[in-house]
Amino acid sequence: MNDPNAPSSAFRHSAQEFLLTFVLLFGVTTIVRWVIGPSAVSDAIPGIHLKLVVVGVAVGLLVAGLILSPPGKQSGGHMNPAISLAMWRFGVFPGAAVTPYIVAQLAGSLLGVLAARGVWGSAVGAPQVAYAALQPAPGWSATGLFLAETASMGVLVLVVGLFLSVHRLTHFIPYLVGLLVGLSIALLGTSTGGSLNPARQFGPALAAGQYAFLWVYLLAPMLGAVLAPVVRDLCFGHRQVRTHRLHGARPGGTPLHHPETVARD
Repeated sequence: MNDPNAPSSAFRHSAQEFLLTFVLLFGVTTIVRWVIGPSAVSDAIPGIHLKLVVVGVAVGLLVAGLILSPPGKQSGGHMNPAISLAMWRFGVFPGAAVTPYIVAQLAGSLLGVLAARGVWGSAVGAPQVAYAALQPAPGWSATGLFLAETASMGVLVLVVGLFLSVHRLTHFIPYLVGLLVGLSIALLGTSTGGSLNPARQFGPALAAGQYAFLWVYLLAPMLGAVLAPVVRDLCFGHRQVRTHRLHGARPGGTPLHHPETVARD
């Protein structure tokens, strides 16, 4: 395959991350609009907790499907700046690709939300939906939210890193990530919001004009992604991660520690 550091390859993979994150946020906004916003579907589901379970299942399936899609298999299916940063920290993703991926993911986030507004109309901006922007429950301080989002993202990255270091587990990663994302929505939705993804909040918050906790939702998952590899090495010993791709590694694939080997997995 081509050198992943080559401009054409880097542009293609970043464009794929843009497309994936665009679809993800369009889907998330659409799901929230119909399950939580004013609709017959929302009326048929009693209580916010059950609604969040439905949203979690739908979003989890969407995330897993996007990781397994052709663009997801080629780019790695990150759709999350913290995942891209974590893969760099694991030594399997070139540092030069982190910034283009993050820019593409954030741009896809915003445009995906705006596209959902164009398709579904003013209902996307209704108070119950608010462009699918997240807010912590009353009483949460910025410090408490920061610690919770850092820890939650750290757990996700830690588990993904452990799965990526064991070949027989790598094929389960798309479903694992979908499950963890779905659980975070169902369990944390009424407290912290359960973002675990700067791109998940970036577009919705800008579209809705909700900036109060935006910096927390952007930075805390990134810190969790940086700390998780350190915690993994301290608790479980150093384990070599095989690939930056969340759809799994090939049998016998060599650990990827150098940028030029990333695309060969």
